[in-house]
Amino acid sequence: MKVAYNKVHVGDVLLVQLAMESIVKTQMERVGDIAILKEEATGEVKAFNLFNASKYVALDVAGNVEVTPELVEKLEAAIKENGVEISLDVDFTPKFVVGLVESKEKHPNADKLSVCKVNVGEETLQIVCGAPNVDAGQKVVVAKVGAVMPSGLLIKEGNLRGEDSFGMLCSARELAIPGAPEVKGILVLEETAEVGSAFTVPTR
Repeated sequence: MKVAYNKVHVGDVLLVQLAMESIVKTQMERVGDIAILKEEATGEVKAFNLFNASKYVALDVAGNVEVTPELVEKLEAAIKENGVEISLDVDFTPKFVVGLVESKEKHPNADKLSVCKVNVGEETLQIVCGAPNVDAGQKVVVAKVGAVMPSGLLIKEGNLRGEDSFGMLCSARELAIPGAPEVKGILVLEETAEVGSAFTVPTR
């Protein structure tokens, strides 16, 4: 789930994205303070907008809103108060974690891409990476599927030139780390970093 709020530019509206896939054709239904956005062909609820959001949630941000159990509880209360049926199935496991690059192979269809196997603790992910400095044996920051980057980019499953990719290896600049170098390349962590542990991304 991705949540955003920007009162200056959008108004007092909380934008809640429930699905990672974009809506092909939107069907909208307004019930009280909630506008439900569905995929017209299937009727699946992909997102909703909560109007008069400050009545339901205390917000002091402009951009991405951290999704916490407390926020979800308040959203569920707002949904119930408006008489809407929307299920919020939220995964609270860390989306930014320390990974170990176990192997790196040249992408068969792209000279500047590598296909990496990355251990993130409970599983090993295949991630296609274009960073020139990626190599086997490195401890790196992995943005897993469902992660929201500081830029607002939502990480999805992808396929790059015929190879599946389940996440992203991050640079310091992509993570909005102060003083990040301008040179291209992923952030390589210290050897002492614990594989699978959460990595805290700075908030803007």
